[in-house]
Amino acid sequence: MIKTMATEDYQSLFQMWKSTPNMGLRSLDDSEEGISAFLKRNPKTCFVSYEDGQLVGAILCGHDGRRGYIYHTVVLPEYRNRGIATSLVDMAVEALKEEGITRVCLNVMESNEEGKRFWLSRGWEKKDFLGFYSRSITDRENLPLFKA
Repeated sequence: MIKTMATEDYQSLFQMWKSTPNMGLRSLDDSEEGISAFLKRNPKTCFVSYEDGQLVGAILCGHDGRRGYIYHTVVLPEYRNRGIATSLVDMAVEALKEEGITRVCLNVMESNEEGKRFWLSRGWEKKDFLGFYSRSITDRENLPLFKA
């Protein structure tokens, strides 16, 4: 069963993220407070998948009014290759379309070979001509939560 993500999903979601290599989690952004704020801004574009009451997959997706962004797409290893991730992506993309978004972007950790294969096999293009730059703009510590 796939449903819209809610703050009540956070504890299970965070445990799934922590157990998944190459997630690139951040202490502020991926905290319960951070995800709650993200869901308030993007209430219709994030989804979770449950089987027999257990969280088995999720996609964190949002937009800035111009571009859609996919973050943290994951399915537990024992539930992969069943179409769950594809369904989550399709639902997120459709939700973005309904909000008038025409382009979707995502980042994949260079060390995440499985993730890169997943996105490429579904028609996503790697844009080698783009550089990714980042800067923390808060005094609060924003260190990785864990390293895979």
